[in-house]
Parts: sequence; structure tokens; C-alpha cells
Amino acid sequence: MSNENVYIVDDDEAVRDSLKELLESVELNVREFDSAQAFLKQYSPNMAGCMILDIRMPGKSGLELQKELMENNCLLPIIFITGHGDIPMAVEAMKRGAVEFIQKPFRDQELLDCINGALESSRKQTEDKSEHDEFFNLLESLTPREREILELIVKGSANKVIAIDLSISQRTVENHRAKIIEKMGAKSTANLIRLMIENKS
Repeated sequence: MSNENVYIVDDDEAVRDSLKELLESVELNVREFDSAQAFLKQYSPNMAGCMILDIRMPGKSGLELQKELMENNCLLPIIFITGHGDIPMAVEAMKRGAVEFIQKPFRDQELLDCINGALESSRKQTEDKSEHDEFFNLLESLTPREREILELIVKGSANKVIAIDLSISQRTVENHRAKIIEKMGAKSTANLIRLMIENKS
């Protein structure tokens, strides 16, 4: 993905330079920041890729940045870089959703493997979100009456029952059902119900 980046957030310039050189050697796009605050100034919910985050930094720590990003529904997978004494904090970070923590010193290949896994996870999350958003856009295209009938379809009501409940003809229900299936891009009533269940928030 052309807009995919590995975001390095570390206050140590030598570490940032070393990581950048390594990642660019395998043709990954890199953006680096010397603090959590610097990253937050550039942060956008549309960022794609993953983050390499130092757990200990002056000012806002890596854990504090992770917490703030979670509160903003950030989808970037986070890989923490930790020193020996940071293991309890790293475990806490994993519980909060970090995909991995790597203890210094680490092997280049170990980090690259983690990054590749994180990028794959990011792509899947982005794809799922895109499909989810598309589904709700289609849902918004339904008229109030179609939404009403859709809810009854999902509950398992037959056309005849829906017609009685809404005081309309069975033929009208059938026409609405066909229109709903078409608008939602479903292949059948069963497929429509499955889509509704899968996207239920």
C-alpha cells in the first residue's frame, strides 16, 4: 500500500536513525518522531501501517500515548521496544492491545518479522473497516419503510406476518423485500440476514 508507513516514536535519535536505515533497506516507508507529542500533532485516524513505540520517553510515555490513541479509536498496530526493566509495563501494553514487545537488544530479523505481521494486521483492519463503512452506507440508502421491513425480516417474520403487522399487502412486502436485497447488495434473504448479523455493532 502506497500510503502505508512505519511510524517510529522514540526520543533517542541514534535509535531512530538505525531503525529508519533498517526499514528503508527493505523498502518500507518510514516516518519518525522524537516524542509522543510530536506524533500526536501529525496524527490522523486515516493513518495506515504500524507503529514502533519506545515505552519510556520524556514527557508523555509510550504507554500514555497508547492509551490516548486507543481512546481515539486508532487502528495502528503498536510494537513496543523495551529495556529489561520494562517487562511489567510491556505486559500491561500487551493487555491493552499492543501486538508485540521487543526487548533490547533485538535482532533485525525479529523486528522485521514483527513489523510484517503488524502491517498485515493493519491491512486486514483497514479492509474490515472499509467493508463495515460500506455496509452502513448501503443501510442509510434504505427508506424508513424499508428499514422497518428489514428489521422484521431479520427477526424471521414471514411476508404474510409483516404485511399484517404493518397493515400493507403481502405483494407490497414482497416488492420491498426484493428492493432491500438489491440495495444492500445481498444475494438472497439468508445472505441479507447474515450481513446484518455480521455487521451488528
